[in-house]
Amino acid sequence: MSSKHMIEAKNLTKHFERKIALSSLSFTIKQGELVALIGPSGAGKTTLLNAIARMVPLSSGELLLDGQPLSAYKNGKILAKKIGVIRQQFDLIGPLAVIHNVLAGKLSEWGTVKSLFSLLVPQEKELAIKALERVGLHGKAFEITSTLSGGEQQRVAMARLMVQKPEVILADEPVASLDPARADDILAMLTKIVTEEEQTLITSLHSVEYARKYFTRIISLKNGEIFFDLPTENVTDDLLAELYQLKSGDKV
Repeated sequence: MSSKHMIEAKNLTKHFERKIALSSLSFTIKQGELVALIGPSGAGKTTLLNAIARMVPLSSGELLLDGQPLSAYKNGKILAKKIGVIRQQFDLIGPLAVIHNVLAGKLSEWGTVKSLFSLLVPQEKELAIKALERVGLHGKAFEITSTLSGGEQQRVAMARLMVQKPEVILADEPVASLDPARADDILAMLTKIVTEEEQTLITSLHSVEYARKYFTRIISLKNGEIFFDLPTENVTDDLLAELYQLKSGDKV
């Protein structure tokens, strides 16, 4: 893992009307880290990811991305090379062929004419097909995306990120809609690819089991604040019980 700081958060605060979604969060994430965000529903996990993705403005505080203020990334093409997002809903266009959804990872680089032409004749086709093969979707390039299973669609979203090649991947509950077997497959594949590409991964999860199995660091949020920030091996059952306010005998 590199010593380079990819994300530096300094006293991040976010208010939604009278609700405090994030309260004075400070942390640093290095290049190559696999970080899981956990915590009760409404703890601020999605808000934090959206703030890092510059989709939600902060009320106060500062976010640095690769040493530069997030506000400095005014060029969408440059920001797309820094940050990619994958969500529970996959963010795919169902009626399009799989290859077009994968090549959407290139839209920030292409001009309007090339993007439109690619809908007729896919541009950089080999790049997309290679990404699909890497996520186990060999031969699926020209199938209609909506006909694929949920697990296959999430793999399409992963292939799109591979084409985009961002330095940081933000995954917001990427396996929440999948059954346990498919969720395991997706997280195993995602963390493997990210590690091979030396990317940084920050993922919000409901499942503590998955956080412990696939991630090297766990940041827990509770009521918009950091409850603990530890290497995975140091996260105890007692800490988790306190985080989720579990009673004796309950499971996370």
